[in-house]
Amino acid sequence: MEQLTTATLAQLPQVRALGRHTGLDPLTLFWTASGMELEFTGSELWVDLFADYEMVEPWVSVELNGAWVARFAVNPGKSRVCLFRGMTPGKAKHLRLLKDVQAMHDDPAHLLQITGLEYAGGDFLPLPEPQYRLEFVGDSITSGEGAIGAKPEEDWVGAFFSAENHYGRLTADALGAEYRCISQSGWGIVTGWDNDVRHVMPPYYTQVCGVAMGQRNAALGAQQENDFAAWKPDAVIVNLGTNDTGAFDNPPWQDPATGKPHQLRRLSNGGFHPADAQKVANGVQHFLTMLRAKNPGQSWCGASGCWAASCCRYCGRAWSSTRPLPETALSICWSCPTPRRKPWVPGSTPAQRTTGRRQRF
Repeated sequence: MEQLTTATLAQLPQVRALGRHTGLDPLTLFWTASGMELEFTGSELWVDLFADYEMVEPWVSVELNGAWVARFAVNPGKSRVCLFRGMTPGKAKHLRLLKDVQAMHDDPAHLLQITGLEYAGGDFLPLPEPQYRLEFVGDSITSGEGAIGAKPEEDWVGAFFSAENHYGRLTADALGAEYRCISQSGWGIVTGWDNDVRHVMPPYYTQVCGVAMGQRNAALGAQQENDFAAWKPDAVIVNLGTNDTGAFDNPPWQDPATGKPHQLRRLSNGGFHPADAQKVANGVQHFLTMLRAKNPGQSWCGASGCWAASCCRYCGRAWSSTRPLPETALSICWSCPTPRRKPWVPGSTPAQRTTGRRQRF
């Protein structure tokens, strides 16, 4: 084995940190698809990790020269993992390591950090600037839950989360983009799938990773305000609402602190109760207003696969009420026969948009 050099990511400015983060020594991987990207000309590369958990173990995927070559659960404590060795010296290798598992709100002990790299010879090369930067905000779909494993699997475990079999990665790679994911399984805009009003994404969007609970995560900066000026997305893709819709079909949730029940209701004919549908629409409007305030001048894409026609009507009004929207704004509802505008490319003008069919991931 060759003599290896050890360095932290703070000592390697050519290595790109992926996902919202608060520092590089170590690099804490909070969200789905957080990780690192690099190009290295040496023959051997190892990563030093630190992990912890009580309920859900962190999983990671490794890509080498665009191919998905490894996937593994990270053991608790310190570990050292070979990413490649014995490869041709002097030839550039492109590597990306992605966290497969989402931030675990109910497991304050959940932690994954890159503490350093060990390498033999070679140079770390500057990465080309991405053509775009995309931010995906959503629920279990954006967390990659169920994106790997056999079709009949229903266990809620870390092994069945994937940042590789993921619409965000597919979209970003197709566009030559860097991307980030902000997501929680089962959460919504105004309520979670079970009518739990605490499980909503908008209040946490402005923080680095506010859903990560506990003193250790707080000390790591999870609850601090995100620096929106440091990483400006060309587009924000919001894929929320599925769990809000599911709540209409679930029993009330009772607030343990106040005893007050909360429920999104249906009418006797099966339709959404107008007052509760409007509550969701108001939540959509408030969230879009927040997104625009934090990301001024950026493009928007609201991708919702959940709304039946009656609720879609309310949310369409909410979307429209946030105008003036950028010319590149797009609202998609997979339940509707056609998109409300023509398909979108970040930074495109209306004349540049095509009329092709939407692609489902």
